[in-house]
Amino acid sequence: MIIFHRTEDINRFLKSKKKTGIKTGFVPTMGALHAGHISLINECNKQSSVTVCSIFVNPTQFNDQTDFEKYPVTITNDIHLLEKTGCDVLFLPSVKEIYPSGVQHLPHYNLGYLENMLEGKYRPGHFQGVCQVVHRLLEIVEPDNLFLGQKDFQQCMVIKKLVELIKLTVNIVICPTLREADGLAMSSRNMRLNETERNTAVEISQTLLKMKEELKPGSVLQLKTFATDYLAKKGFKPDYAELANAETLELIDDWNGNDKVVALIAAYLNDVRLIDNMLIS
Repeated sequence: MIIFHRTEDINRFLKSKKKTGIKTGFVPTMGALHAGHISLINECNKQSSVTVCSIFVNPTQFNDQTDFEKYPVTITNDIHLLEKTGCDVLFLPSVKEIYPSGVQHLPHYNLGYLENMLEGKYRPGHFQGVCQVVHRLLEIVEPDNLFLGQKDFQQCMVIKKLVELIKLTVNIVICPTLREADGLAMSSRNMRLNETERNTAVEISQTLLKMKEELKPGSVLQLKTFATDYLAKKGFKPDYAELANAETLELIDDWNGNDKVVALIAAYLNDVRLIDNMLIS
């Protein structure tokens, strides 16, 4: 695996590869890699001649400075995992490489309703930061395929919108959420949970399963209230427990019995914020 720190170096290397006609796949991450990330690398390996991974903890997508400072950094282990998985290129840029003119006057993207609901409502500015870093990384890597994880469902939709806005030709591949044996969605934030919290955290996926089992045509307001109250009783501080159209992410209060639906939860367990979702057909 080749490691690049400078934009011009990785860009020059990848351009030389593209001249040979090969397909490049890209997996952007913030590090603290786990099996979920590795599943993206594996899928990228299958569909691409060159697999590129980036590790960059992006400051512009954190509306809470404390959350940014506490984000786990495990770079030595990350490199070992990527080498073991067969990743070809790792991009490890500094903030200056990603934002050479600083972070004060960055582009603003018209994301419509996607920006101010669910994650956007509780993390103001978050998706502008996501778009800023992903736009920059896509300019640098110029991949044929971009691999994203379904666990960040709304983020996947935002990035699809970004690609549409900047008129970039890249194939977006959404890969399923990987879960622990008990159902907990794999996440870098899980590293911050103590043993008791880890055992409690599985209640989020259990609640999603319950929402899936209980969903019936008609009003879903009672089901959403049940999920929120249940999580609160289990020691969480829920931000939301919602149901939305899986194609548009528009929130629903009534279900027609036909449209594909996604159940989404975000909740704090002490000072760790966890998210998860589940598709319902």
